[in-house]
Amino acid sequence: MITTQEANPVNSPTVSAAQQISGNQSPGNPQQAVHGNAAHNGKNAPPKQWQRSEIAALFALPMNDLLFRAQTVHREHFNPNEVQVSTLLSIKTGACPEDCKYCPQSARYDTGLEKEQLMEVQKVLEQAERALQTGATRFCMGAAWRDPKARDMPKLKAMIEGVREMGLETCMTLGMLSNEQAAALAEAGLDYYNHNLDTSPEFYGEIITTRTYQDRLNTLQSVRNAGMKVCSGGIVGMGEEQKDRIGLLQQLANMPLPPESVPINQLVKVSGTPLDSLEDLDPFEFIRCIAIARILMPKSHVRLSAGRETMSDEMQALCFFAGANSIFYGEKLLTTANPVADADQRLFARLGIRPEAAKAKKELFYDAAANDSQSAR
Repeated sequence: MITTQEANPVNSPTVSAAQQISGNQSPGNPQQAVHGNAAHNGKNAPPKQWQRSEIAALFALPMNDLLFRAQTVHREHFNPNEVQVSTLLSIKTGACPEDCKYCPQSARYDTGLEKEQLMEVQKVLEQAERALQTGATRFCMGAAWRDPKARDMPKLKAMIEGVREMGLETCMTLGMLSNEQAAALAEAGLDYYNHNLDTSPEFYGEIITTRTYQDRLNTLQSVRNAGMKVCSGGIVGMGEEQKDRIGLLQQLANMPLPPESVPINQLVKVSGTPLDSLEDLDPFEFIRCIAIARILMPKSHVRLSAGRETMSDEMQALCFFAGANSIFYGEKLLTTANPVADADQRLFARLGIRPEAAKAKKELFYDAAANDSQSAR
């Protein structure tokens, strides 16, 4: 069971969830901070528990050194000229009861967003077909809920089954899940479940009060228990300090099994939300987050996610060099703008990058039992 102390801006935890389970809080090997998570690299090595001091040391590196090390790690595990392409569709928009300060879908803020009910299955499948035709290999479906209701599960399962029949990987983000809900989605064939940690445990209470950090960790554990892959990352540029970006990355990297997909989002400032007037994050700090995520989680896909609409081609190119190897195609990320597919294709052509090929279906599903057996060896 993943556990951590409830987020508290004053009395906050200094070790990650996985450290609290294992009791392993001894300082790591500084050399490992350069070359990545040994457990994630090797088959039999015990999981490395990253210390915040190690991650801080990576943030302090000269940019050229950091990028070189991140690219070295990246090439050990991925083709450096391939990027996994996903499309994200909002299948239920607005009227969310949560108070996430960055989110235009919260019912608590007046952002001019029109709420919509859960889409019909056929309309979702039509959008999935369009995504497939534009080169996407994964189709992600997001609903603005605190958690899905029992009446919605049949439609959700039909969406998963229909999209998967097209040969697309499937991903959903629906809010919190119980063990039973996660098992039902897995039975329908859902490959990935997205549930972001958003920020560090210490800063979390400044952004969200309607669910705890532990709630998020519980959902991720339910996803793992059900046998699905995890998509989990966070948002930077929400007024947090660098120590909070360090804390977020530590939490993600120190999970018993790091997320297979790690979206790093740059805050999209939406008028009407409490964070709409914050200063922009330094672009180089964002690139550092991408590079360090790559070093800490060498086998994960690191997704250059929300905020790409305002990034120059040059900034995106540096992110790809730093180890980002996943993006969203399409005009929207749920409710905010995103570069259109044609623009991404042109950028790929200029950089000599090609979309990553779709995986065989047998490679998509995470086998918890097999992983536990491997870990015991």
